[in-house]
This record gives sequence, C-alpha cells and structure tokens, in this order.
Amino acid sequence: MNKQVRDAKILRRIAWAFIAFGTLFVGIGGAVAVDSASYLSSAERAPGTVVDLEWRSSHSHSSGSSRNRQSSGPSAYPVIAFTAKDGEKHTFRDSSGSNPPAYEVGERVEVLYRADSPEDARINGFLSLWLLPVIFGGLGSVFAAVGTVIVVVMRKKARAAPGSVALGSAAPGSAA
Repeated sequence: MNKQVRDAKILRRIAWAFIAFGTLFVGIGGAVAVDSASYLSSAERAPGTVVDLEWRSSHSHSSGSSRNRQSSGPSAYPVIAFTAKDGEKHTFRDSSGSNPPAYEVGERVEVLYRADSPEDARINGFLSLWLLPVIFGGLGSVFAAVGTVIVVVMRKKARAAPGSVALGSAAPGSAA
C-alpha cells in the first residue's frame, strides 16, 4: 500500500470520526434543548431578586494547574431569592455563571420552578435555558460539516483521478 492511499484512508477515518462526533454533539444539544423547552412549558413563574453573586473558579473542582485556573478567572453565579405560589420563600444559586457577571445584586429576574420541587429553580434567561443547547448544537454542526466537506472533496478527487471509474460516468479515454 503506497503512502498516498494510506494517507487517504487515515483522512477518511478522521472525516467519519468528525461526522460521528458532530452528530453526537448535535444529539446532545437537541436533548438538552428539549429538556429546557419541557421545563419552560411546565414551570411555574415567580418574580425573583438577585441577592448575591457567588464567585467561583471554573476549575475549583479539578486538580488542574494554577496557571489554568488563573487564565480562566472566576465566574459570578447569581443567587436568587423568590417566593413560590404557596408563600414559601426559596433561595437558589443559578447553574450558569459568567465573567463579567450577567446580573447585578438587586436586579429583578423571572424565576422558573416546578411546583413539586421549587428548589430546582432556574432564571428565565438565555444562559440558564439555552446556552448548553447552542454550544453543543453549534460545535456538533461545525464538526459534522467539516467531516462532510472532507468526505465530499475526497470523493470528487477520487472520481477525477486518472484511472478511476465513478458510478454512472464513462471510463477514461472513452467517448461519453
């Protein structure tokens, strides 16, 4: 097997891996989007107030180097207080943090929560509901598209190469 054929096989495998990885990520993004839409449709709504910003390092749970922790910097996670329909007061830390902070202390927000588990509350906002689906879906689409382009280009080159016969085309040197 010559080097050119071996390289083409490796590139083809990489392209199909990109397509598989991309498809998996698009699927994960879709599943998270469906979960967010389901949560949104069944959630109770209540006004809430940002009462604190909890600053956390994005690598606080890992054993990475201090250089990595410093480069990413801490993120501000809003802590929100709200009163459920039953009159009970609740406080929660949103699962999405950012730097710079997306919210300020004292800012009013709409809170989404399930009546049977108000401790599982979310801010009704893009970061809380749609950031993960967009990231997974976007990255997945890019990877799948890159893999697909590589496969298509390789097939076109293979069909155009001297001595190759593509399905439905005339053999080289024959009149079409």
